[in-house]
Amino acid sequence: MRTRFAALVAVGALFLAACSSGAGQTPSAPQFSIAPSLGAPASAAPANLTIYGAASLTSVLAKVKTAYETANPGTTLTISTDSSTALETKIEQGAPADVFLSADTTNPQELIDKGLAAAGLTKFAGNLLTVIVLAGNPAGIQTPADLAKAGLKVIAAGDTVPITKYANQLVANLARQPGYPADFVAKYTANIVSKQDNVSAVVAQIALGEGDAGIVYVTDANTSTQVTTIPVPAAANVPVTYAGMVVKASRNPDSAQAFLTWIAGPDGQAILGSFGFLPAS
Repeated sequence: MRTRFAALVAVGALFLAACSSGAGQTPSAPQFSIAPSLGAPASAAPANLTIYGAASLTSVLAKVKTAYETANPGTTLTISTDSSTALETKIEQGAPADVFLSADTTNPQELIDKGLAAAGLTKFAGNLLTVIVLAGNPAGIQTPADLAKAGLKVIAAGDTVPITKYANQLVANLARQPGYPADFVAKYTANIVSKQDNVSAVVAQIALGEGDAGIVYVTDANTSTQVTTIPVPAAANVPVTYAGMVVKASRNPDSAQAFLTWIAGPDGQAILGSFGFLPAS
């Protein structure tokens, strides 16, 4: 009897100890991290954001606006596009932008160097160059070598616009290709009859028949049914990198960063890809 009583006491003591150690606690459950499949990070609060974007992003940003606002109720995007250089100047002069999406890395880096950025660069897209002519090709341009033909009218962009920097590099690369004249660069330059504010304006001028040819981004060539393309040798083409940054003066820096992260992420990349943009390199 004493042995049986001692055993019962021991069992009871163990039971009471277990109950007291679990007092005030609830049974633990498996922990899962559920990330949203669309939209910005959950920490992004609704905000009114002004997005400055390169002219070559005009069509993309129209679709981005719809997709982002749908995925983030309460957030409104105001889109403003122009040449990246013009937008950089506006931001430097105090224009109220939240995010700057440039067709290069140079312009946003200038703002970073001047202390006007909230953080560093985010590369979010790539592109290539092509030659466009009016549909039907009335000037009879067969290859980019024809850009040096006497009397050809070339439409270009302003000297500080990113497309011009890329175009000049392409022309220099073409000059080293077999079959191109030694003075190709000089002859191409002599054929420039107009310099537009941005790459979209170059496309518009060719579409109107105001010039015979122009060098633009592949994605811009796709925006008009009034132009057609002349392929550029792959060995001479110039990879283009688009980069963005959050403006330091933004009133909603966290929401601005969330948008920049989104456009560089899967949802933004899907939209960019649908317009022919490449992944950033």
